[in-house]
Amino acid sequence: MVLTPEHVKTRERPIVVGLYLSKYDSVGLKRLGFESFTEAFNVIGYALRSRPASIKNYRDEFDPLFPNRRKGWRKRPIRSNCLSVFEEYENLDLESFTGLIRSFVGYDENAGSEVHAVEERADGESHFAKRLITGLAAEHYFESVHASIPEFKDHVLENTTRLGCGFDFRLRLGDAGDFLAVEVKGLKERSGGLLLTPREYEVATTLKDRFFLFVVKNFQESPFHEIFRNPLDSRLQFRRTERITVHVSWLANV
Repeated sequence: MVLTPEHVKTRERPIVVGLYLSKYDSVGLKRLGFESFTEAFNVIGYALRSRPASIKNYRDEFDPLFPNRRKGWRKRPIRSNCLSVFEEYENLDLESFTGLIRSFVGYDENAGSEVHAVEERADGESHFAKRLITGLAAEHYFESVHASIPEFKDHVLENTTRLGCGFDFRLRLGDAGDFLAVEVKGLKERSGGLLLTPREYEVATTLKDRFFLFVVKNFQESPFHEIFRNPLDSRLQFRRTERITVHVSWLANV
């Protein structure tokens, strides 16, 4: 049977990830494109709307069951919910298990696989890890902290990531017609390059002070954020770049 994310309950997914990281250890890290367990805990934790510490604790829960260098929680029996997950998924091979973990966040290995392969050869880092950092992990981090940010206090949050409107979140205060737009970006390290699409740049130009660039940094160690209001009129210096991509297809008449 081919496992899909529908086979795994949402609340069990962090446990399954913990099992994977314990069983496959550094090999599993490499297959997912992470350089350290800390980075994996942070990125996968936020991507699954779980705490990074929870992913670590679940890995440690399974460690006594596998021959790795960590001791884990060996002074007590494994918890029943973790034991049931272990019994169901322990026999998954590396390829199937890796595919299952990736599927939890909607990653389709077949989509654009040719482009992904080129990127992975170019910088040695998995497209999966990079896409989580710049996408779901950063977006879910914002969702988890936005209510504590003064600029967004008492605003109602709407996720617009799938609407193609040039920003990730719309925030409204009461019934007011105006809204704040927030575009979220994620960085693996404490600094790095930021890319605005033509649509994002256009909206930022139009909205000005109502457009916020929310940057989540340092997923490799301990994530923190920096906010840029009206980023096109800030200390950030954006420069125009162009890239031409060639798409090859085959056509037949019938």
